Amino acid sequence: MGEIGGHTSGFSVVLPKNDCFGSCGTLTVRRIIAVMRTQKILISGAGIAGPALAYLLHRQGFTPTVVERAPELRLGGQAVDLRGAGRAVVESMGLMRQVMDVALDQRGMRFVDANGRVRAEAPRGDFGGEGFVSELEVLRGDLGQVFYDATASDVEYIFDDTITALEHHHDGLRVAFKYASPRRFDLVIGADGLHSTVRRLTFGPESQFLRPLNCYTAWFTIPADVELDGWYLMHNAPGGLVASIRPGRLDSEAKAGLSFRSGRIEYDRRDQRVQRSLLHKRFAKEAWLIPHLLAGMEQASDFSFESMAQVHLEHYTHGRVALVGDAGYSPTPLTGLGTSLALVGAYVLAGELAQANGDHRTAFQRYEHVMRPYVSQGQELAPGGVKSYAPMTQTAIRLRDASMRWMSKWPLRSILAKQFSKANGIHLPEYPSEAAYKK
Repeated sequence: MGEIGGHTSGFSVVLPKNDCFGSCGTLTVRRIIAVMRTQKILISGAGIAGPALAYLLHRQGFTPTVVERAPELRLGGQAVDLRGAGRAVVESMGLMRQVMDVALDQRGMRFVDANGRVRAEAPRGDFGGEGFVSELEVLRGDLGQVFYDATASDVEYIFDDTITALEHHHDGLRVAFKYASPRRFDLVIGADGLHSTVRRLTFGPESQFLRPLNCYTAWFTIPADVELDGWYLMHNAPGGLVASIRPGRLDSEAKAGLSFRSGRIEYDRRDQRVQRSLLHKRFAKEAWLIPHLLAGMEQASDFSFESMAQVHLEHYTHGRVALVGDAGYSPTPLTGLGTSLALVGAYVLAGELAQANGDHRTAFQRYEHVMRPYVSQGQELAPGGVKSYAPMTQTAIRLRDASMRWMSKWPLRSILAKQFSKANGIHLPEYPSEAAYKK
């Protein structure tokens, strides 16, 4: 429970001399727990990990605030897999029905050539529903919306702002914002993605921690004017080019993607005009549906462009700051485990803070101890990695397609089954909620 009578997480707790530990002792201890667990915690990022963490922290009696750089929730985005332990976290939150209501209805993935002929396919039911296309997939923006809706009435959200400085003190942090006045918080959690501001301010430049895969990808929404029959279609072209289209949740829209392999490219992450130009240059001579996708990209309001990279840190915490999700341990979309890692990380961090009654030093150590093995295996890429996702030659594309046709047979099945099983590679601790402490 921490130090009673000393300093614990910024709170000085001293028992009155006439306090008793007989019949009134239990009440006294509960009162101390209540004091220590009203900590103010700032979360940077309102994607998936941030609102999920806010929900879990509020349930444990903490007071979370979420700051988000964007002026509103970021809707759209690619589909994310809800697998294994990540799915178990959503179930423990009591939000599975809401997630199922916005889940995608799809049949699986098909690899097609330039003429649209199917060269290999991976049905949704493969590997017990945990294969290349998981049984439960949700658009990133829709999943974030579920967590936001579950917290909006209880959690303060600050949109269109960002953290600019963190000043550490023995009893908390003074946080400066780009627009809002400075405020004091007991803890700050970075759930702000691959290019985390909290990580940069606390741990140093991102170049120290990012391991690029030399692959760039864009996601955007286009009108649903291509017959997909429920399938996620992917086409590869020589030069490490990947184009894809899949059904959206709404009948009127489809989700498109364009990826290419390349060495480091210098570009302004805020300049979408330049990013779109890069994609036009890379895909200008390609066939299949690519001209259609490029045209749709120009009209897309939810266009995003990003480099694929993993984040590797010696520690996920420092002082009164912790990182969750891609900010601390991005595995890249190629693993299919980014959402599971983020949700499990939020669950463990909130649970350990509650178990430690707000003592961040104890909680952060436990958080690292529980998460590190799960993160390590979750960041292991599937056989072939980016070379399999974006082959460079026509021969390599044919070999990859052949391997996909054999994936349900020995020996590939056992290799892939091991990869997909990583989503369940952690025994989730059981953390009682605040309600349990009040009994």
